[in-house]
Amino acid sequence: MKSQDIRNTFLNFFESKNHKVVPSAPMVIKDDPSLMFTNAGMNQFKEYFLGTSLPKNPRVTDTQKCLRVSGKHNDLEEVGRDTYHHTMFEMLGNWSFGDYFKKDAIEWAWELLTEVYGIEKDRLFATVFEGSPEEDIPLDQEALALWKKLLPEDQIIFGNKKDNFWEMGDQGPCGPSSEIHVDIRPAGERSEVPARELVNQDHPQVVEIWNLVFIQFNRKADGSLEKLPQQHVDTGMGFERLCMVLQGKTSNYDTDIFTPIIKEIESIAGVPYGKHEETDIAIRVISDHIRAVAFAIADGQLPGNTGAGYVIRRILRRAIRYGFTFLNQKEAFIYKLVDRLVKQMGEAFPELKSQKNLIENVIREEENSFLRTLEQGLVRLEEIIKQTEGKLISGQKAFELYDTYGFPIDLTALILSDKGYNLDTAAFEQELQKQKDRAREATKMTSGDWVEVHPNQEAEGFIGYDQLQAEVKLLRYRQVESQKEGKRYQLVLDKTPFYPEGGGQVGDKGYLEGPAGEIVHIEDTRRENNQIIHLTKELPADVKVNFKAAVNASARARTAANHSATHLLHQALRSVLGSHVEQKGSMVGPEYLRFDFSHFAKLTNEELEQVESFVNDRIAEKIELEDRREVPFQEALDRGAIALFGEKYGETVRTVRFGKSMELCGGTHVSNTADIWHFKITSEGAVAAGVRRIEAITFEAAKHYFQTQAASLTAIGQMVKNHKDPQKAIEQLQQENAELKKRVESLLKDKAKAAKDNLRNELEEKDGIRFLAKKVDLDAAGIKDVSFELGSELDNLLLLFATEQNGKVLLSCYISKELVEKRDLHAGKVVKELGKYIQGGGGGQPFYATAGGRNPQGIDQALKAARELVFTEK
Repeated sequence: MKSQDIRNTFLNFFESKNHKVVPSAPMVIKDDPSLMFTNAGMNQFKEYFLGTSLPKNPRVTDTQKCLRVSGKHNDLEEVGRDTYHHTMFEMLGNWSFGDYFKKDAIEWAWELLTEVYGIEKDRLFATVFEGSPEEDIPLDQEALALWKKLLPEDQIIFGNKKDNFWEMGDQGPCGPSSEIHVDIRPAGERSEVPARELVNQDHPQVVEIWNLVFIQFNRKADGSLEKLPQQHVDTGMGFERLCMVLQGKTSNYDTDIFTPIIKEIESIAGVPYGKHEETDIAIRVISDHIRAVAFAIADGQLPGNTGAGYVIRRILRRAIRYGFTFLNQKEAFIYKLVDRLVKQMGEAFPELKSQKNLIENVIREEENSFLRTLEQGLVRLEEIIKQTEGKLISGQKAFELYDTYGFPIDLTALILSDKGYNLDTAAFEQELQKQKDRAREATKMTSGDWVEVHPNQEAEGFIGYDQLQAEVKLLRYRQVESQKEGKRYQLVLDKTPFYPEGGGQVGDKGYLEGPAGEIVHIEDTRRENNQIIHLTKELPADVKVNFKAAVNASARARTAANHSATHLLHQALRSVLGSHVEQKGSMVGPEYLRFDFSHFAKLTNEELEQVESFVNDRIAEKIELEDRREVPFQEALDRGAIALFGEKYGETVRTVRFGKSMELCGGTHVSNTADIWHFKITSEGAVAAGVRRIEAITFEAAKHYFQTQAASLTAIGQMVKNHKDPQKAIEQLQQENAELKKRVESLLKDKAKAAKDNLRNELEEKDGIRFLAKKVDLDAAGIKDVSFELGSELDNLLLLFATEQNGKVLLSCYISKELVEKRDLHAGKVVKELGKYIQGGGGGQPFYATAGGRNPQGIDQALKAARELVFTEK
């Protein structure tokens, strides 16, 4: 059975059990601060388990793109070394939100595995939660009784809390689980060691394929458990492992999910798979990582230096370094695998097809960039080796190489080993742990339990499209604390005019006002698990009264102008540059707007002018906003609305239209394009290969910009004595300045030439060295010219010159080549040592180096010390 058929069979099976088949959510998570990436099938349904939203369908099924490379679910270092861990993987799942529970979940799982997929029953093993006396949770008798009807008791295994009690996090919904494991060992091995002894022991051929989670408790902040009002089912089956079982393989990488990619790698690298362990690991790493990176880019996450972008860059660089080290790939090649991946998975995940060119461009540029970094790292590593006494390389230096240059530590260790050196691994790990601890502390957040103020009242949600003030009630609140923000309170209102951060638009700020005039400032508004969260520094004195909620109207108006301008900008770019342009991200706030888009080249000045003019023409046309809400998703697309990549849309959407510009959007907008006032681009540049960024201003910021420009022009006019053509006057000044610079340079050269003859006469010779240490009245360029001219005329020369310019000191040292080689003198070491006298430092090459400082009084000491240093160390 091919992988495509295995996937479809699963979805069709649960569709026959009245489940709605839903699409995979994006792998990159945008509205959950606790997660960067979707790491389990249940992530997109958290709001239903938490009770913050009601599901439209009580039964759903899907295949979900998942990524496990951060936090407690981090499989990255196992990937490639074994045959069943992956970074990106598909999780097949079926869910019940307050509908069926353990009986149906277990019986349907058994039916699908044994009757539909035809897995032999004696190869299947089920685990049951054994209970936890310390938390007063009993053995899962219900699951045990159900499994006994299907399996002999020796194929039922009791599992502890670690293996068989699933929790969303430190707080929240949780419950016991039953894992289904399969033994795919050959008959001989099965008879020697019972499979039950290998369950959950990381055996590559006795593996878990399905986890059935029965959510029935809520974990509170104090660690206690309470029963949920509704019980849920959350299951997840590893698609890659299921394919391995059904295709009769003993490795996920031998299934038709991976073999086409592996064959492509073999062809490019000229290295066969299955011959040598080192190259096999490298090929597995690359075949896995290309999937993770490609899907992440397709979902809107470009490689970067922070957050989720850093994780994606790290995955890609791991693949590059395995190709570099073990497959001898010194040029970009991973991008060539994208075409094969798209052909293989594009039907199930059409976003791969639509973003193919972007994925290839980004990966190719990242490869080339990291290969350059590797070259720089190799040079730096050679320097570290030369500076090391003995054969043990400092772990701190290796960490610097890793942290500053992104140079892989395993590559460092490999190179050192080849050269006969050892790495102080313990010191490196200490530095790495310190960095992790700092990062963890910076992002750590503790949350209290939600306090229900009006427990039986449901939130109506966002009403801010139509009003900026409303009378509201506080439904619930909790206290949270983080190193970054300190202690804060999260408030949920029965309805709110505050827009929660999302779709690139920042969250609203404003205040709550109590009946007695008490003001509580709202610092930010966010969406979390489908709840609109208002952040404040304090709680109202009386949480049960009604409040007036008021949005900062000025900031909202400026933000709305910027957001509407991004829509017009998108339309302008497609009109001027072509229909290939797609939005790849945005940031809209009250001060400015940022818009990322796909395009292959820097915009010319003419193109930028055309884009500006296009937007400003739409503003001048005074186009009314056409705002339609609760539109069926497909109907909106059929009517021509643009859907943004990487966004998760519901069954109904909101469309925002200004003339021919029509997009799916949940943000706030002006009612008429005239309210934008004017659009001005402030910058344009590259973000990544094939992705450009425009920053721009509108409304009050644009007014301020032009006022500032006008004031600057007036000031310039006064400086050129109100010349009737200020531009021509400035050009004349620039020409005169250039001529004066040439004269000054000529005079300085003459001065240096004259000084050279005088300095030559002051040279003294001692111990075979022609030496001079002197303060001179020359600039840095003059000193260098004099030094090298004297050096070309005289052998065995050592010069130490000092000069003072505008209160700053410069020391320069020149040493002839023969002195460097025969006397082991080094100009860089000389100026580094003398720099302490002038409260500065520097360095350079063995034959010429400079040091800067801020203490002119130390010049005489430095010159005196130079003589002692040279003739002591000669």
